[in-house]
Amino acid sequence: MIVLGIILLILGFLFKISILWTIGIIILVIGAILWLLGYLGHAVGGRRHYY
Repeated sequence: MIVLGIILLILGFLFKISILWTIGIIILVIGAILWLLGYLGHAVGGRRHYY
Protein backbone atom coordinates (compact mmCIF):
# COMPACT_ATOMS: atom_id res chain seq x y z
CA MET A 1 0.00 0.00 0.00
CA ILE A 2 2.87 2.34 0.71
CA VAL A 3 4.33 1.80 -2.76
CA LEU A 4 0.92 2.32 -4.38
CA GLY A 5 0.48 5.55 -2.41
CA ILE A 6 3.87 6.83 -3.58
CA ILE A 7 3.08 5.94 -7.20
CA LEU A 8 -0.25 7.77 -7.04
CA LEU A 9 1.42 10.80 -5.46
CA ILE A 10 3.98 10.94 -8.26
CA LEU A 11 1.36 10.47 -10.99
CA GLY A 12 -0.91 13.09 -9.45
CA PHE A 13 1.98 15.55 -9.27
CA LEU A 14 3.20 14.90 -12.82
CA PHE A 15 -0.22 15.02 -14.48
CA LYS A 16 -1.64 17.74 -12.18
CA ILE A 17 -4.57 15.54 -11.14
CA SER A 18 -5.55 16.50 -7.62
CA ILE A 19 -7.71 13.44 -6.95
CA LEU A 20 -4.72 11.13 -7.53
CA TRP A 21 -2.68 13.29 -5.16
CA THR A 22 -5.38 13.05 -2.47
CA ILE A 23 -5.91 9.30 -2.87
CA GLY A 24 -2.14 8.78 -2.83
CA ILE A 25 -1.82 10.60 0.48
CA ILE A 26 -4.68 8.60 2.02
CA ILE A 27 -3.30 5.24 0.84
CA LEU A 28 0.20 6.18 1.99
CA VAL A 29 -1.05 7.05 5.48
CA ILE A 30 -3.15 3.88 5.75
CA GLY A 31 -0.21 1.78 4.58
CA ALA A 32 2.09 3.42 7.12
CA ILE A 33 -0.40 2.78 9.93
CA LEU A 34 -0.82 -0.88 8.94
CA TRP A 35 2.94 -1.30 8.68
CA LEU A 36 3.45 0.27 12.11
CA LEU A 37 0.77 -1.90 13.74
CA GLY A 38 2.25 -5.02 12.15
CA TYR A 39 5.72 -4.01 13.26
CA LEU A 40 4.51 -3.58 16.83
CA GLY A 41 2.98 -7.07 16.79
CA HIS A 42 -0.70 -6.16 16.60
CA ALA A 43 -2.69 -8.37 14.26
CA VAL A 44 -4.85 -6.28 11.92
CA GLY A 45 -7.43 -8.04 9.78
CA GLY A 46 -6.04 -11.45 10.70
CA ARG A 47 -2.52 -10.60 9.52
CA ARG A 48 0.40 -9.85 11.76
CA HIS A 49 2.67 -8.32 9.08
CA TYR A 50 2.01 -5.97 6.16
CA TYR A 51 5.06 -5.92 3.91
